[in-house]
Amino acid sequence: MEINQGLPFDSFGLSEPTLRAIQNKGYTVSTPVQAGCIPPMMADKDVIAKAPTGTGKTMAFGIPIIEKIDPESEEVQAVIMAPTRELAMQITDEMRDIAVYHEGVRLVCLYGGQPISKQITALKRRPQIVVATPGRLSDHIKRRTVDVRNVRTVVLDEADRMLDMGFIHDVTRLLDKMKSRKNLGMFSATISREVMDISWVYQRDPEEITVRPTEENKPDILQYRIEVPSDGKVDAIARIITHENYDRVICFCNTKGSTERLNKFLQMRGLDAQCIHGDIPQGKREQVMQLFRDGKLRIFVATDVASRGIDVDDVDAVFNFEVPDENEYYVHRIGRTGRAKKHGVAYTLISDFPSRIRLDALVRDTRQEVIPAQLNDDGSVTPIAK
Repeated sequence: MEINQGLPFDSFGLSEPTLRAIQNKGYTVSTPVQAGCIPPMMADKDVIAKAPTGTGKTMAFGIPIIEKIDPESEEVQAVIMAPTRELAMQITDEMRDIAVYHEGVRLVCLYGGQPISKQITALKRRPQIVVATPGRLSDHIKRRTVDVRNVRTVVLDEADRMLDMGFIHDVTRLLDKMKSRKNLGMFSATISREVMDISWVYQRDPEEITVRPTEENKPDILQYRIEVPSDGKVDAIARIITHENYDRVICFCNTKGSTERLNKFLQMRGLDAQCIHGDIPQGKREQVMQLFRDGKLRIFVATDVASRGIDVDDVDAVFNFEVPDENEYYVHRIGRTGRAKKHGVAYTLISDFPSRIRLDALVRDTRQEVIPAQLNDDGSVTPIAK
């Protein structure tokens, strides 16, 4: 079923505490993916939803889960799996917002890189909802610190990414342990063969929801490609940010080394920049991401590990310091800007023939409209006439 229209939240038969929480967030009408997924998930049906990034998938499964939790019970009733710790934390924050007026509803977030003892303490408070990365959830089950035998609802968020990252065996083993589940929700930007395989084995007559990137929900992102010498990339980013007076920017690199170098060179130019990548301790990564979410950090430099874990609606611009290796990474990178119906800009910097060929193939395969442009001396960017 293809859905491109939202519905008023008060038409879903939601409880007063949930409606109050949604009102707190400033929403009255759902997004299409929420309109398509909330009713079947409330009815304990399996769902497989394909929707573009930034269309409100967390609330699409979060609202039905919160609505159906029994706050008197001390059993785990819902499990949400996510591919990265950043996304797991983001989901947990949004779920807490939805549950704010539901007394007795408790959540825990489980992910690698954080001391397991801290998570064991949180699990002793008997949460009904567990948000986790598959690897860390498996660890807790082996330690018998969490019991998932009576889980009723399971959600795989960014299922395509999770399976691409090699979690398929973890995910299937975990699903096999949750034999009491009433429904399984799978949410994905793309429906890969692996996603369909999981659906075929573990879902029963799922409601298939597709939200196409129509003009209505398609992000408003102006995309530029700019050719600069390899030693002029940092200067190009600094000049554009200064000229446009951007307040909040994400710069993406392909490697940890590039991330460190770009971050250092931006700081040397007096710009407020910090970076995260896989080798940075988890505590520091969380601290940097929180500064960026709170608007206290101007430039956030990251590898693709962060491109799905940043939920900020007002990122002014995204810079691709390097052309990403995967088409999907490009789509997710630029999707960090132009959210919540705001205008966004994405700049991809090209300095050699291989990256030019790579971007040409990416544009052709993803059908993105990327405009060739030149960088002027004052830092302004002008489209090049064809």
